[in-house]
Amino acid sequence: MALLDYFLRKKEKQVTTASKAKERLQIIVAHERNSRNKQPDYLPQLTADILEVLRKYIKVTDESFSINLDNKGGDLNVLELNIELSDENSIN
Repeated sequence: MALLDYFLRKKEKQVTTASKAKERLQIIVAHERNSRNKQPDYLPQLTADILEVLRKYIKVTDESFSINLDNKGGDLNVLELNIELSDENSIN
């Protein structure tokens, strides 16, 4: 009976060890993803395209314009666009 208990306990430890190793690997992968460059490859081109369109309608300088992409967790990304507008900005 003790011999049977020995082998059953060993399998339980292996399962526990495997699940812990899997969990640690998932943490490492998530950390590596976060430490990479957080901006997607298309963000500079997107910024240039948005500026081009805005400049058709208003005067926008590089100092009065900012764009940020924030990852809010999971699949949720927020594109934040800030433009300083004044009465002098219109192109009429």
